[in-house]
Amino acid sequence: MTSASELRSGKTHRDENFPVASWIIHPRHRALILAFYNFVRTADDIADHATLAEGEKLRLLDLFEAELLGRGDSQPEAVNLRRALAERSMPPRHALDVLIAFRMDVTKLRYENWDEVIHYCRYSAMPVGRFMLDVHGESTSTWAASDALGGGRASPELLHCLHALAARTESLLEESKSLGGEVKDFRLGLEIAVIQAFADKIVRLLRVRDPLSERVHLNPMELLGHSLGGMASEIARRAAGRRPVSKPAAGA
Repeated sequence: MTSASELRSGKTHRDENFPVASWIIHPRHRALILAFYNFVRTADDIADHATLAEGEKLRLLDLFEAELLGRGDSQPEAVNLRRALAERSMPPRHALDVLIAFRMDVTKLRYENWDEVIHYCRYSAMPVGRFMLDVHGESTSTWAASDALGGGRASPELLHCLHALAARTESLLEESKSLGGEVKDFRLGLEIAVIQAFADKIVRLLRVRDPLSERVHLNPMELLGHSLGGMASEIARRAAGRRPVSKPAAGA
């Protein structure tokens, strides 16, 4: 095998629960966002591959990092992102962070408490939001609100745990509500409002449903309805001129 692309699951940006480089985002940003997505998607598929040995997964993730930093040209996803970042004079910091999370996926099988989960999110979900803000030239002061935006049937004990996690996630979503008011880019503000509307609905479902046996995804009509509702709320908020005070980002 010469390319990690051969290990891709077949999932694309159109299959994700949340919008990726949607029509809301300005066209000038989409190529870079998709390059980032393809890098992350491929690395994620490497880490989650069902038959690949642990050592081979780590070797490929290390190779992705090396080529992202300019040491080699055999992995298209890494090379494409490296070039796309260079065109915008952006560092690879957020892509390097997600590689840390994918190495954790390979080597760490259990998270003992909420702090460990949040530590994992610091390298898995938070860098994605921070990357989007950097692409749009937003201040790092917006990172804190962005960071907050992060088969079978479950046993009663597991279901209780999942519902409790959903409740704590709901509180994080409340902290993230200021993000739209902190970013300057209008299109990005609309995208954030849509993502928050999706997240709010999904978390409400997770608080009462069993995600192992019940649907917690949004159907096309729900996606459309929440998209329009989120955008309408953001347009109204901007028209009223409300801009919440941001909190400092941890680790900024």
